[in-house]
Amino acid sequence: MTHSASSPAATAEPFEIADRVIAVDRIRTFADAAAPRPADPDAVAIRDGRIIAVGSRDDLAIHVGHRTVIDEHPGATLVPGLVDGHTHIVFGLELTRGVQLTDLTLAEAQDRIAGAAAEAAPGTWIFGWGTDPNIFTETGFTGKLFDDAAAGHPVFLRLRDAHSAVINSAGIAAVGLTGRETFPDESAVGVDGQGAPTGYLLELAAMDLVLAHIPSEGTDELADRLGVVLDGMAASGITGTHVMDFHPGSREVLETLESRGDLPIRLRFSPMVPPGSTTATLEQIAALQGLHGRRWRVEGVKFMIDGTVDNGSAWLHEPDCYGQGRRSIWSDPAAYREALGFFAERGIATATHAIGDQGVAFVLDAIESLGAVARRAAHRIEHIETIPDGTVPRFAELGVAASMQPIHGTRHTRADRTDNWSVRLGEERASHGWRCRDIRDSGAVLALGSDWPVTPYDPRVMMAEAILRAPVARPELAPIQPEQALTATQALEGYTSHAARAIGAVDEGEVRPGARAAFTVFAADPLSVSAQELATIGVVATYVDGVPVVR
Repeated sequence: MTHSASSPAATAEPFEIADRVIAVDRIRTFADAAAPRPADPDAVAIRDGRIIAVGSRDDLAIHVGHRTVIDEHPGATLVPGLVDGHTHIVFGLELTRGVQLTDLTLAEAQDRIAGAAAEAAPGTWIFGWGTDPNIFTETGFTGKLFDDAAAGHPVFLRLRDAHSAVINSAGIAAVGLTGRETFPDESAVGVDGQGAPTGYLLELAAMDLVLAHIPSEGTDELADRLGVVLDGMAASGITGTHVMDFHPGSREVLETLESRGDLPIRLRFSPMVPPGSTTATLEQIAALQGLHGRRWRVEGVKFMIDGTVDNGSAWLHEPDCYGQGRRSIWSDPAAYREALGFFAERGIATATHAIGDQGVAFVLDAIESLGAVARRAAHRIEHIETIPDGTVPRFAELGVAASMQPIHGTRHTRADRTDNWSVRLGEERASHGWRCRDIRDSGAVLALGSDWPVTPYDPRVMMAEAILRAPVARPELAPIQPEQALTATQALEGYTSHAARAIGAVDEGEVRPGARAAFTVFAADPLSVSAQELATIGVVATYVDGVPVVR
């Protein structure tokens, strides 16, 4: 409930008058332990998008004037605004083009492609996304499995890891793939025993080669789709996200959407640094820093040191069961260290995708080698899917944040180790997967996220599965490494205070005077319900810059 208040006594005092006061049953502040904390706060006062006071309703009466808006949420709990630590917002629109194939069997995926082909105009491309790599276990990665279903249409299907795709025979012919294509990084076009292309496209450069031959969606259409995604995120409790790219066309899409009104969440973009980037490229990326709209900004950069386990491109100490995984996607890994130093010297925050044990170790080594230069910027590592015991404490020792998506483990692997990820790694390395609790207990910062669109973005489900270590919707499944389960507090911190610390932000992720006024208001206390209840807990409201965007 919202109303304006009149308080002559309050306005007579020399206290800052709030634009808005939000009253709830309880507030989980997540403020630093050293900071003074009010006892049992149930109200927060806001002015100009910042928190000016936190305390009881009686305490905050001095900040209420005749124009102060008072929002009352009886029975609710207010927490710092939830921030998804790893997404691909505009790039994700491209990644989710066409038919969703998430968790489908081969036969089910073929049926869905056949349905799309039946409705498509002659000769047009059929797109799909979320394809499970396990459907290629018997045949190897090939798009020719969809030749019959596509009925002559060219098909482009992204795998769920977003690092690979397959096209069918009609697609191979339309693009003119030969199997002899080369790339400046470790991207590749898959070939069979005779050297003919199978339609398998490994890593971004190989996919981009094909996509260059396919008409793209228009800016207005992308802006429409982006608006739907951001509204959905806000409704699930998200108030911001760290976007791990600044995909070509992002600025135009964002400006188009913002011309229609304010974005419902804040977006922080970190442009991708391509493997083997020249100094000129690094300077161009550095020049993007600070570019912004009203609720989006470019801040930080994103590297990729390896690919994924499922397609054999994660950088491992020892090869996987197929003899793969022994190379960085930076053909010259030493150049990565130089590029990392380029941005660190300029105080630009870095994030590096590193999934395999060797990839993670190499990135930590590179950050350590920078010495005092490294401390000029915040550094984080994304994903961290398998690491040995000796690597765990290095995050805290070096001040490097871990940014992880435990939902990938719960959705893409199985406790009996029969999934593609586990088979490739073997028992020992699979048992060291997604070590969220070990990293957190070591004293390191642990930000959580979804990697949308690789997995759904709902933070309530994400936090619940970080606690359960199993899919909420599949209670019959055994948990994946239950010893790595987070507590409810740790899971919520991963979306609030630790998300802020991962980017070096000092005015986010807490409910305290001076911090940004971004809040998520739940119908119940998220720290007092079961993990299953957390997954469906009601979102009463979300606030960004001190104003409600969902209510």
